[in-house]
Amino acid sequence: MKKTKVILTADVDNLGTSGDVVSVAAGYARNYLVPRRMAQPWTPKAQRQIDDMVRARRRREIANIEDARAVRDAIEGSNGVTVAKRASDDGRLFGSVSAAEIAAAVAEQLHQTVDRRKIVITQPLKSLGKHEVTCKLHEDVSVTLPVLVEAE
Repeated sequence: MKKTKVILTADVDNLGTSGDVVSVAAGYARNYLVPRRMAQPWTPKAQRQIDDMVRARRRREIANIEDARAVRDAIEGSNGVTVAKRASDDGRLFGSVSAAEIAAAVAEQLHQTVDRRKIVITQPLKSLGKHEVTCKLHEDVSVTLPVLVEAE
């Protein structure tokens, strides 16, 4: 199997974060990562850009870990968020609760900012009641967020 080096331009689960240089199968890079703009081919000239991105990320992470801990403490100190959705008489939702709706509820009810891409929903929220989702606020900071789904 032929391998190729790529520079990740976005965080990819189980592969790496933005700015990492990884070696992947050539077909995976050519058919999936590059067309979706998650990566670009590695070149020696691009190595300087990678180094700049890594330095900038390190500067941001030092500040972000404190912010992530503050958001985690605010979420842990609350009873979670409530999301209202249309539901049938037997408690099934018409559709499901999305990560964007949960992020909007956190912003509105808890006055904290959580990126929708950092909210991990393991099972689709398709029924009324109390559910739990995980928010990966930082590489080292995550929190379990209780979500109460109510009928509109």
